[in-house]
Amino acid sequence: MRIPLFYAMSALLLLSAGPCLAQATQTTAPAPANAADTAPVKEAVFNQEQLDQMLAPIALYPDPLLAQVLMATTYPGEVAEAVTWSKAHPDAKGDDAVKQVANQTWDPSVQALVAFPQVLATLGQDPVWVQRLGDAFLAQPDDVMNGVQRLRRQAQAAGNLQSNQYQNVTVQAPAPAPASAPAPA
Repeated sequence: MRIPLFYAMSALLLLSAGPCLAQATQTTAPAPANAADTAPVKEAVFNQEQLDQMLAPIALYPDPLLAQVLMATTYPGEVAEAVTWSKAHPDAKGDDAVKQVANQTWDPSVQALVAFPQVLATLGQDPVWVQRLGDAFLAQPDDVMNGVQRLRRQAQAAGNLQSNQYQNVTVQAPAPAPASAPAPA
């Protein structure tokens, strides 16, 4: 099944809006009493080890599915409802399942996950994990995405992430830093 362009664009928008959301919550805090405390310090909500633990079950998902899962975890209550729906409709899969939940008030990222009952089963095993993963994604989107890439590199180095008849693993070189880009002629 292919994820519609709408969902892919939603993932990009959510990823780029994450730092803005975190910054907005910082600006509403009361001003510190002395000048030494005025420098904004962005403390990580979750450390690297915690993120790795949270991300390990999903880090090797294909990028479009991973984006859907991360967005959906920001709606943990709706994920729980989708898990219940999926269990009640075990024969619904793929596009057919998505069409069946179109009338639900769930976020589109959650609706898209009903096409993947095994993924919903994984999410349904630990609602606290789903909540924490969503919190991490909202508070630290860059750290979450860097954690996914780190886990993927580790899996590849260990020989656990390889192309086969079911998947094609591609490795892209990191994009060059903007400062190193050649000047337009």
